[in-house]
Parts: sequence; C-alpha cells; structure tokens
Amino acid sequence: MSDLEAPLRPKRKKVWVDYFVQFRWILVIFVVLPISFTLYFLTYLGDVKSEMKSYKQRLKEHDENVQKVVKRLKERNPSKDGLVCTARKPWIAVGMRNVDYKRARHFEVDLSAFRNILEIDKERMVARVEPLVNMGQISRASVPMNLSLAVVAELDDLTVGGLINGYGIEGSSHIYGLFSDTVVAYEIVLADGRVVRATKDNEYSDLFYAIPWSQGTLGLLVSAEIKLIPIKEYMRLTYKPVVGNLKELAQAYMDSFAPRDGDQDNPEKVPDFVETMIYNSTEGVMMTGRYASKEEAKKKGNVINNVGWWFKPWFYQHAQTALKKGEFVEYIPTREYYHRHTRCLYWEGKLILPFADQWWFRFLLGWMMPPKVSLLKATQGEAIRNYYHEMHVIQDMLVPLYKVGDALEWVHKEMEVYPLWLCPHRLFKLPVKTMVYPEPGFEHQRRQGDTSYAQMYTDVGVYYSPGPVLRGEVFDGADAVRRMEDWLVENRGFQPQYAVSELNEKKFWRMFDADLYEHCRKKYGAVGTFMSVYYKSKKGRKTEKEVQEAEQAHLETAYAEAN
Repeated sequence: MSDLEAPLRPKRKKVWVDYFVQFRWILVIFVVLPISFTLYFLTYLGDVKSEMKSYKQRLKEHDENVQKVVKRLKERNPSKDGLVCTARKPWIAVGMRNVDYKRARHFEVDLSAFRNILEIDKERMVARVEPLVNMGQISRASVPMNLSLAVVAELDDLTVGGLINGYGIEGSSHIYGLFSDTVVAYEIVLADGRVVRATKDNEYSDLFYAIPWSQGTLGLLVSAEIKLIPIKEYMRLTYKPVVGNLKELAQAYMDSFAPRDGDQDNPEKVPDFVETMIYNSTEGVMMTGRYASKEEAKKKGNVINNVGWWFKPWFYQHAQTALKKGEFVEYIPTREYYHRHTRCLYWEGKLILPFADQWWFRFLLGWMMPPKVSLLKATQGEAIRNYYHEMHVIQDMLVPLYKVGDALEWVHKEMEVYPLWLCPHRLFKLPVKTMVYPEPGFEHQRRQGDTSYAQMYTDVGVYYSPGPVLRGEVFDGADAVRRMEDWLVENRGFQPQYAVSELNEKKFWRMFDADLYEHCRKKYGAVGTFMSVYYKSKKGRKTEKEVQEAEQAHLETAYAEAN
C-alpha cells in the first residue's frame, strides 16, 4: 500500500439512525425549509426596520441596551449564581460544536437586541455594528454604496460576534488577514460592569489583542468598529482547472496568488480574491477574482453570471465544469459573489437534500434554500447529533502555506473527504503573542506567500462525509479528529473552535498560546465570572461541579500571583 492509499476497513452494520438520516430530507422539505424561509423573511423585515431608524435613534437604543447588560451583570451573586453565559439557545449557534456548557447552571445575559448596524462612516471607512449583525445584513447595506467589509465571510447567517470571538475567513484574507484582523475597536462590557473601548493603541490594547478566538470569555462584546474598503459592482472571476497529484495541486494553488519572486504586496500580481476547490486526489479548480466596474462587465462579449438566483446551479458544481471545458472567465455581481456558497452551504446541501442540486428542485423550491443551520440542529436529537460527529466531518485546518501539500495528503489518507476548500490568510506578526500566531522566525525564511510582517497560512476546509462512510465501511470520527488535531499541533497549525474538538486541556494549550489570554482573564476579572475558553470549547457535557472546580483552580492561581 502506498503512502497515499487509505487503509482497508471492514463493512459497518447499519443501525436505525442510518435510515433516519437517509430519509431526513422529508423533515427538511416539509418542516425545516418553510420555517427557515419564514425566519429569513422576518429577519429581513427587521433589518429594513432598523435601517429606517435615524443614527441618533439607533445609538440611543444601543446605549440603553448596554446599560441593561451592565445592570444584569451587577445583579449576579458570585456565590450563588453560575458563570455568565448569553441567553441565546444552544441550537441557534451556526457552529457544529456542542454548546454543552449551558447545561450546567449558569447566569444568563440577554444580548438578543444587539443586531443593528449603528453607523457606516464613509470618512473613517469604518462600520460600527452590533455583534448579532450578520454578513448578509452588512453586505446588503454596504455594497450599494460601493463599500464592503475587508473580509466578508461567505455564509449569510454568520454574525460579527461569532467571527470576532471565534474565527472568520474569506477569499480576501490573503491580503487582510482573518476577520478579527480587520477590527479597529471593540466595545466590551467587563465582568464588573465597566464598559470599555479597546483599540490597539489605547490603555486596553492588551484586551484588544486578546479578544479574537476567546469565545466571549473575557467580556461581553456589544459593538465593533470594522474596516471598510472601496469596491466595484462586479467580480471578474477566472476559473483555472489543474490536474496532477496532491502536491502538484497544492503548488498550483500557491502560484495562483503568491508570486514566486516574493512580490506579495504588488496588486498587479496578487488578485483581490482567491479560492480553490479540490474535487478529488487528482483534480482541482483554482479561482482568482478582481473587482470590476459595471462598464467593464457589460462590454460586448463578456459573460455575466448571476449566481445568486435560486434556479442557478450550485456554485461548487458550476466551478467544477472548468474541469471539462477548460479555463474560463465570467463576471459575477459582487454581493452575489460574496455569498456564493450560501444556497448550498458549500456542498453540505447535497447531504441534507440529495436531490436539491437537480434543475427541477432548484426551479420549484430553490427559492427556499438554504435551510437554517440552527433549525437543522434543533430538529436532531442526541442520537442524530452523535451520529454526525462520528460519520461526518466539519473541520477547518489552518496550516502554514508551505505545508498545504502535506495537509492534503493527510486528509486523503485519513479521511478521504472531497471536495476540499482552500483559502489563504495572513497571520500577522503583532506586538504581542496572541492565541494564534505565526511560526517564530518565519520572516527570515521568506517562503512563498510570506512577507516581513505576516506569514501566509491556508484554511483547508474539510466538510462532508468521509469516503469510508459513503462506502458503508467502519469509520471512527472521534479518533480521526484526534489524529487531525495531533497533526496540527506537530505542524504549527490551528483548529477553529466552532467545530467539534477532541483536544484535552494540555494539547489545547499546546496548539494555542495562553499567556496574553490568561493575563487578560485575571486583569479584567473574567476568572470566576466567565468560563475559560478551553472548557467552553471542550466536547461533552460540563457538570456544574467540573466547571466550578476548573474555575476555582484559576482563581487560586490568580490570587496567589496577586499576593
């Protein structure tokens, strides 16, 4: 057996859950889709209502809601009440990680009112938004102004708060970094009720750098100021098919956006957007985009593709056609390009509704797509949830760019998941060491994609049922994730914590750096008020006793250091 061949596995005996999952589409079509469409429409009406309010009214409501949060926090009795959590129901979160920490006794703070765009400042080129504003909402408001967030995550439902406290990436991240790298300022309610504005150069600069990836365990985010960039009406997208082995596909992906001469900051050589999809172990399509004006897009001979229409082929399948017809170029309206993966949830829609990509379904019912992830989670019980954790993979592997080929080979051998999504992003060299950080000394290596101030990483998106599962073979999903996490730790990679994690506490802090995070936990009183990021991310039920013991250990350490 060659190094790339997957191990032989015995056949797996089917159980009742297999049949439920196989026919789950009935529940999705007749229950989840209609309710999802209704919720999308009601949310849209709420967004329109918010936009009709004056700036002063929105700001007044925001300040009033912040004071309600402050008042609620001050009502908490640390000796009687549990740790602070938001009042949002566990199933509402878009991520696949179990929100089991809310099963222990906790003290709820309601942040549901924080869903407004407070201001789009064209002079400062900053959007001030509340944490529950989602990507669809902000792009709908900004794109008509020919403005956009520097990083717009693809799925409409992803919220600003989740992308900051967790993880966010897009095809422009090879220029601007992760979503949190584009934030100018955070408005945070601390454990003691103080409201502070943290920036990279004020007295709360340590908190500013510690907030990303902290999962809301340092304070409650109530607004953020995020960088805007000027854009044009269309995206000129080039689809380039590549055939070869996985290492050759990885090199072609690197060459699509990272000049070999190291001229990474030259806009003539580096596209505005980058994305690659690997369809199997020998075929991939590299996509590069550049903003284009309406006048350019509508010139005679140019092809305009409105990929956002409900009856259009799903984007990943449309891109796959380049493997047959060769390289081609088309123009896509900018906002439709931003949200190109929303209708089909990348390619997860194919598992949820196996026939939803067919022309007749797209034409008749495609306008109701996609089902809300929160409703999909709400309509699955414990057995179904555990089944998906074992028989399905939704993970992102953030790896240094020069190790992408190794990562692709590892996924092929251990999981056999296709398609795979590749998206590059910068990890900046910052004044302090944050939870995620570039490799020490990367600036001296000057590998392809790197600069003196940032190392180029890549998100290898692994979303689908593994090959062994599709073939009816035995597959241990938890063990596969553990091996993936070990590989990431050994190769200086990171695992976003929206996903199911098998990391124990020791390995968690080998993957991430704890120093600044723990410093801010103690300095700003989060210990004993908010759950630590590891226990919040930890898989499985958290008993009240377990959480209290873990927090007590942190408290004792903090008091000892203070004394």
